[in-house]
Amino acid sequence: MWFKNLQVYRFTKPFDMTPEELSEALQTKEFQPCGSQDLSRYGWVPPLGHHGTDFVHAANGFVMVCAKKQDKLLPAAVINEMVGEKIVDIQANEGRAVGRKERQNLKDDVTFELLPRALVKSSLQFAFIAVQQGLLIVNASSSKRAEELISFLRETIGSVPVIPVVANNIPQHTMTQWLLSGQPPQAFEFGHECELRDPSDEGGVIRCKHQELTSAEIASHIKAGMYVSKLGLCWNGGIDFMVDDQLAVKRLGFGEIIQEKANQLDAVDAAAQFDQDFAVMTLELVALIGALTDVFGGENRDQIDTV
Repeated sequence: MWFKNLQVYRFTKPFDMTPEELSEALQTKEFQPCGSQDLSRYGWVPPLGHHGTDFVHAANGFVMVCAKKQDKLLPAAVINEMVGEKIVDIQANEGRAVGRKERQNLKDDVTFELLPRALVKSSLQFAFIAVQQGLLIVNASSSKRAEELISFLRETIGSVPVIPVVANNIPQHTMTQWLLSGQPPQAFEFGHECELRDPSDEGGVIRCKHQELTSAEIASHIKAGMYVSKLGLCWNGGIDFMVDDQLAVKRLGFGEIIQEKANQLDAVDAAAQFDQDFAVMTLELVALIGALTDVFGGENRDQIDTV
């Protein structure tokens, strides 16, 4: 349940559904496994998994939801091989060429034939709503994955008025200046990883790992015109992460101090431990998001007025 990535969105209007109302709505779109001819299925499941039945988990003004996606695995190489065999048979037995439309029909037939026997891969996508702060935080490594969940949430409850959080200052300019000066913002420390990009049309990229980010070598690349597009940071001595030029947070790591907070009370069962983890994680992440937007000049709220 501990989030590894953050895609952060701002509600343009207050989220006014109660946890009970949201749970009832999500249940109408409960996840159903793939049928024999389904390529993919998407639906809501209880965040507590087998340890709960509610479709939301709520505590201290934070509301967690969980979507499950199931995909049939049909390697393109397998499909193409079978289509190729059918084409060879047609050419040999009927003495004619196979056109583009017929090739596509053969591909559709092969896919239909293989679907019932295909392996199935499932994944869970967690998100939580910080009601008082007006934020939606999705545990997704890309905006595309996050938008998939948000789109399905809109389909389920009718309206989810959110937009990505945007900072007042341009992130790549700010991160570049931090490294060039050798000074991280207050309460933050540099990690040991960054990504530098060349703004020219060629778009060269240098990825630095396990490096001293204030070294003369990295500074020389920046002075040569490259900018920082991703930067490893540590906040408050407890959370390590990478932030990119879109304010997406990745590779979250929670230190021992935070883990100890979640384990201060002996949980009687898995549900109680989940509740403790959720309470600690949400408070820490909301504080991190606030601190991160502050060091990028604060959140730009102008766009909210135009939505």
